[in-house]
Amino acid sequence: MQGAAQTSTDPAVADPTTVGILKEYRFSDGAIATYARDDGRTLKIRAMRFADASGAFGAYTFYLQRQMTPDPAKKEEDKIGDQAAFLGQRVLFYRGHVLVDALFSRESAMSGDQMRKLARMLPRPNGNSANLPTFIEFLPRHGYLANTQKYVMGPAALAALAPPVSPDLVDFNASSEVTLGRYETPSGEATLMLISYPTPQLASMHLQRIDAARKTAPADSSGSFFDKRAGPMVAIVSGGVSDSDAKSLLGMVNYEANVTWSQPTSDPQVRDLYMLILNIVVLCGILAGLAVVAGVAFGGIRILMKRWYPDKIFDRPEQMEFISLHLTEVVVKGAAQSGNDGARQAPQNPV
Repeated sequence: MQGAAQTSTDPAVADPTTVGILKEYRFSDGAIATYARDDGRTLKIRAMRFADASGAFGAYTFYLQRQMTPDPAKKEEDKIGDQAAFLGQRVLFYRGHVLVDALFSRESAMSGDQMRKLARMLPRPNGNSANLPTFIEFLPRHGYLANTQKYVMGPAALAALAPPVSPDLVDFNASSEVTLGRYETPSGEATLMLISYPTPQLASMHLQRIDAARKTAPADSSGSFFDKRAGPMVAIVSGGVSDSDAKSLLGMVNYEANVTWSQPTSDPQVRDLYMLILNIVVLCGILAGLAVVAGVAFGGIRILMKRWYPDKIFDRPEQMEFISLHLTEVVVKGAAQSGNDGARQAPQNPV
């Protein structure tokens, strides 16, 4: 390292030309350093850390140039970070919530290997901070032009990309997110824009606003403009392509809801109550199981003992005796004696 690394929490130090955009991606801090070899080769690295992986991914797509070459590695262990691209002596990649922009003075066969080692040393964020936005997966793969996807979290970044609709219509105050991509169609290139909202109701409301603004705006010389709602997303196709190609591209956007449990409840009281009920149910199950086992064991042992040692351990005669009053015999004898007495007295009292 030549001198000390320049570190700062000010995005203007990391890139003075995109201060507002870096803030939208939730820039946290950055570092710039220059390295030199004995043979005179140098390497300048600019690293930026963001609040989560979404911010690093968004900044990566913003700096990504169409003429860059994607990382050709197929195996996960051979890739540079999560995504990487090359352009001459420049290597751009991100890993987790860190974006790295490296510039070599001279390209060599070891450049990629050096960046791969550097990427493995970078820390990853924990929990949901490591996850990318899920709606970007709804961009179709068919016809997609490499290095054209952009992920946007604010109006400054969107305005810099010349989108089909203005940032005002997107309304980032509604917690919306945007991704764009370029596609090759039989009639030319088209831009597909997906706007994600928290709920389908918000998406429907903003789609009505976009349609109303489009109807009142003058004819767009850039080509057709088609839109639709798919769940909580609004899809827009624009560009100098035919209506059929625009509708075909729009038809490839289909929303499928996937419900996942990504984090525990934030209320400790609710979690404690849940754990208490769960423990009670588990305890009841254990006690019931022990009762069944004890009953089967007791009954089984008794049956075996009676079969192996009949009348010796269980049901012995001296244990089976009990006190009997023989009330039936007394009643029968008493009735018989009364009959005999009546018979002897009958001649003395004739009718």
